Amino acid sequence: MDKEKSFIFKSPIGNILIVEKEGKISTISFIKKARVREKEHKTPSEVIKSALKQLDEYFHGKRTVFDIPILMNGTDFEKKVWKATQAIPFGNVKTYSDIAEIIGKPKAYRAVANALGKNDLVIVIPCHRVTAKGGLGGFSAGLWRKKWLLKHEGINF
Repeated sequence: MDKEKSFIFKSPIGNILIVEKEGKISTISFIKKARVREKEHKTPSEVIKSALKQLDEYFHGKRTVFDIPILMNGTDFEKKVWKATQAIPFGNVKTYSDIAEIIGKPKAYRAVANALGKNDLVIVIPCHRVTAKGGLGGFSAGLWRKKWLLKHEGINF
């Protein structure tokens, strides 16, 4: 079994922890503190290098789709929600209700919101592109980041 590897990417909207497990990216999440974690490797693996390159391209407006190998850790329901969310094109949004409809659970919009709150692969699984019917909705990394990401993709809320 592969040992977990991690690296910190400095994005325009905060530091992002990238974790590789089993040869796939298992975590891409904003971290609150700028300190380097003890587990951070000095030299990123090839998989992490690919994630770093693609995130850098995204933040510089040169990438709209990610093709890094990812490892989704969640329930079957959560994975369905995340896969439906991955299908939302750059520069578009869907509502929690839309995602619930897509996965065949039209009344499960609150459960969809909860699943998105557990998304460990932000930006790659673009939960920022899912909004409430009447407004922005939530975002575990902070609403200001959700607004920034949407604006970056040409969507003004």
